Amino acid sequence: MGQTLAQGILPASAIRRFCDGGVIGLARPTDDDQIQPASLDLRLGAVAWRVRASFLPGPKLTVEQKLKDIVLHKIDLSDGAVLETGCVYIVPLLESLKLPAGVSAAANPKSSTGRLDIFTRVIADFAQEFDKAPEGYAGPLYAEISPRTFPILARQGSRLSQIRFRAGASLATDALIHKLHAAEPLITSGDVNIDGGLALSVDLRAMEKDGPVGFRAKRHSALVDVDKKGALEVLDYWEPIWHQGSLILDPDQFYILASKEAVRVPPTHAAEMVPFNPLVGEFRVHYAGFFDPGFGHASGHGEGARAVLEVRSHEVPFILEDGQIIGRLVYEPLTEKPDKVYGQVGSNYQKQGLKLSKHFKSFDPSKRTT
Repeated sequence: MGQTLAQGILPASAIRRFCDGGVIGLARPTDDDQIQPASLDLRLGAVAWRVRASFLPGPKLTVEQKLKDIVLHKIDLSDGAVLETGCVYIVPLLESLKLPAGVSAAANPKSSTGRLDIFTRVIADFAQEFDKAPEGYAGPLYAEISPRTFPILARQGSRLSQIRFRAGASLATDALIHKLHAAEPLITSGDVNIDGGLALSVDLRAMEKDGPVGFRAKRHSALVDVDKKGALEVLDYWEPIWHQGSLILDPDQFYILASKEAVRVPPTHAAEMVPFNPLVGEFRVHYAGFFDPGFGHASGHGEGARAVLEVRSHEVPFILEDGQIIGRLVYEPLTEKPDKVYGQVGSNYQKQGLKLSKHFKSFDPSKRTT
């Protein structure tokens, strides 16, 4: 590598050096927009294996060795294939790792993947945790994919997951959030609640006049091509939620909501939404947790952007109230000044409010039917 890394999250320039130096192995050259401000999109390989169940290989097995006992069917992705809801698939990725000492990696679904309710995790050989590659890991990466609501059309090169690299231990602390917020507000409205991260609350009041407060996914809808932008009609896949103030989350239903606060991430830092404390409600929020440097920030031509919340209730119905805390953001410094920030790289969600994934056309609230 030829360079000692400071502690923190690696920005695009360092990720690019990793690609050039073989730390990140590439089965084919990177796509033009694959390296994000503080993460790398991961691309699906040429085949998918449908398996009986989700799994972790454990400390003694590779993923390939574990697959031998649970594979049901092999699927060719070279020209595209449909991945059905309720099924679990394992796909080798076009990227592999040869991490140096002191550098680890963590993965998450891309924002668009989470907003489609595609349950996606990355698995490394000998892994005992999903979405983690420990420091010094050398080996392949695999995606576990399980569409929950919509069947999807995916192909070799489709990008459903992203990976972030960290030098040293995490530097995320509440003290850092207080310091950043004192220098420049991290949220543009609402009360500041910092306790294990910066609290975000749900907005169940319409952001636009006569607009919806959220969307509930329709079951048994048509196919979603994960590589096509702006192609789908919203009402074919989503039911707008018009009533305001509170919302009953039905078990096994999927909702798109938004935070009441508009978020800022300074260009010198990256943020992540941490798993939410289950003691405060029977729901899960936000499959996609990475927020790039410059998200909602003036440096990326943003004026604060809402966090879009991907919400699913657990075993019982749960009443969600307007203003209820629904997630927390933690911030970490970058190892070096970034050469690009979110909003400068064709970003889909800068300045966002309540926004579905990039696959859908803009929604016209005048189409209200109830």
